[in-house]
Amino acid sequence: MLMTSLFAQNLEQHRQLFETLDCLSPAVEAAGLVAARALEAGGKILFCGNGGSAADSQHLASELTGRFIKDRRPLAALALTTDSSALTCIGNDYAFDEVFARQVAGLGRPGDVLVAISTSGNSRNVVRAVDEARRIGMSVVGLLGRDGGVLKPMCDVAIVVPSDVTARIQEAHILIGHTLCGLIEAELGLA
Repeated sequence: MLMTSLFAQNLEQHRQLFETLDCLSPAVEAAGLVAARALEAGGKILFCGNGGSAADSQHLASELTGRFIKDRRPLAALALTTDSSALTCIGNDYAFDEVFARQVAGLGRPGDVLVAISTSGNSRNVVRAVDEARRIGMSVVGLLGRDGGVLKPMCDVAIVVPSDVTARIQEAHILIGHTLCGLIEAELGLA
């Protein structure tokens, strides 16, 4: 009984949030266009985030390097969350705040895109990655929550899910991420 009522409560929160997401359509479309243009010009998309956002980074990068809607050429995308040696080396030798920034510095190029995922908008290591991406001349798409935090004004395109509940923000992030993948494929004529 308790489990069923918890599911019903979560489902109701999910529905209420998703009914408000229409307002994000312009930002989602803009982000899809930024990413598609970068790929079209020979650039790549780097993803970063912590915890569930790290998992989302991996998931979305794999949708692009693998396939999403139908079979097509692989697209250049990389999750900065997957190399345990880089993460532990940088975290140990520098600081955890630098684990993404140093990878952006080594792998990013002008014209690439960083997708910075943070449910709070305040993750220090994601903020540092955005700082580095801006320094290099990369575009930045923020997939954020709550009020967007300190990352919101740092992004070229900020997609802010209007919720304070981390689980609901993450549910919206994956819908938005899947939409971005679909928009990229459509814009590149691959869908």
